[in-house]
Amino acid sequence: MASRNLNKVLLIGNLTRDPEMRYTPQGNAVASFVVATNREWVTQGEKKQSVDFHNVVAWNKLAEICGQLLKKGVKVYVEGRLQTRDWVGEDGKKRYKTEIVIDDMILLTTKRDGTDEAGMDGETEEMGGTETTTSSSSDEINLDDIDLGDLDTSK
Repeated sequence: MASRNLNKVLLIGNLTRDPEMRYTPQGNAVASFVVATNREWVTQGEKKQSVDFHNVVAWNKLAEICGQLLKKGVKVYVEGRLQTRDWVGEDGKKRYKTEIVIDDMILLTTKRDGTDEAGMDGETEEMGGTETTTSSSSDEINLDDIDLGDLDTSK
């Protein structure tokens, strides 16, 4: 019987700092950033909290979009796969780093009055606000540039 494999990661969290942009010698864009996810639970009537930090990497067009749209504190949905890299450090010891290589990103923090809201309180206006969806195979669309008055057919 053939075995099935799955390597898929879905995260919703907040950026801990602005994305770091760089380019490979071949000219490919790479964006690196960290997404923090919070969780809460109750043990014996006591409320506890924990934060996990996830290293995220985006490549090519998606990397450029992440570099333009993402800022420290924004809430973001990312989707991708786990990848572990290894190398030998200057001290001769083998090092490992596990990252999430994303192929989709949705900006969940809304824009109001032309300014970004950091969304650090965990609230997100998903309906009625601006939701920007990007992926490595789509072009960037700025919803603020769309004139909905053109859609009025009652004229």
